[in-house]
Amino acid sequence: MNSMSNEITYASSGVDVQLGDDASKVLYQAAKLTWENRKGCLGEIFTPFDDFTGLRVVNVGSLPQGTVMCLGFDGVGTKVEIAERLQKHDTVAYDLLAMVCDDAVVRGGEPVLVGSILDVKALSNDGTAYLDFVKQLARGYIGAAKAARVAIINGEVAELGVRVSGYGDFNYNWGAGCVWFANRDRLLTGKEILPGQYVVALRENGFRSNGLSLARKILQSKLGERWHECDKGREYASGILMPSIIYSAAVTDMVGGVQGEPRAVVTGIAHITGGGIPGKLGRVLKPSGFGAELDSLFDPPVIMQELKSLANIRDEEAYKTWNMGNGMLIITPEPQKVIDCAKNHNREAKIAGRIVEKVGITIKTNRGQILNFSTV
Repeated sequence: MNSMSNEITYASSGVDVQLGDDASKVLYQAAKLTWENRKGCLGEIFTPFDDFTGLRVVNVGSLPQGTVMCLGFDGVGTKVEIAERLQKHDTVAYDLLAMVCDDAVVRGGEPVLVGSILDVKALSNDGTAYLDFVKQLARGYIGAAKAARVAIINGEVAELGVRVSGYGDFNYNWGAGCVWFANRDRLLTGKEILPGQYVVALRENGFRSNGLSLARKILQSKLGERWHECDKGREYASGILMPSIIYSAAVTDMVGGVQGEPRAVVTGIAHITGGGIPGKLGRVLKPSGFGAELDSLFDPPVIMQELKSLANIRDEEAYKTWNMGNGMLIITPEPQKVIDCAKNHNREAKIAGRIVEKVGITIKTNRGQILNFSTV
């Protein structure tokens, strides 16, 4: 008997070291291309030796007096399953960086560096390697980092076998951490919000990375487990997979970041993710004790309207779950300056409403219905 046939190896346990190194090199090369985004700025990256396993250091010298730093973490969540169903992964990084970078600007911070961890079930199956899928992720990484104006410090990959599952053969979870800096005197507390100030909405054309569990449940219940395989289901999947718009570079310019001059007076920012407008704007309004009347929001994307109609979802539920076409809300006494700054970054913006003395949030839907939400 050939004892070698029963030999237990790291590869036989589900971890291919060589493929892992190859995947890490792909993400390292993608990350390296993003370092140009911080060249000459706070967060410029230096590498003493050019090796994907080597040391990368960050220039944080000459920080202005009063500079503070913070870390934020998030992930793509179940939107990954849509990418798995379509075997299309080149937009997922936009969702990842939108979650961490757009959260950073809510307090007036400037996102600078991003590090990520890609946990995969396996990098190959029955001799088929999934490096092409990793390359798709890497292409998105480069574009998303440029949009966010951040540098990616690493590209960690880990094969975890059955600890990761999903749809199809190539399954993964993708999380990231974002280092951001801010001028302590410019941190947004919400206490500067006053009645009469405007709420400017920044348009979102898709789901971002929130409310996907409801969207998937709707499609599974109406079209079956393999819902993405029919023509209409595939159309829905493509609409859901639309990449998140990244607002952080535009908003950083609005508030001035660490060293720049503010383009507008901004008193509050709400990143519309889990909890929708009532949850996220409500949180921003709490310190001031005021409310908001929103009578001119952007209309929900067609994909949201169709899913809402397909499952007869109430307006209240939709606005508490999805962004409904409004990915970020900026509170300001200078709305035109905010709109102009957004336009300079090719981000569509408009006045959506005002801050009022009465506590609570009132939303006028695109169908003319008035919704009232408590912020208490």
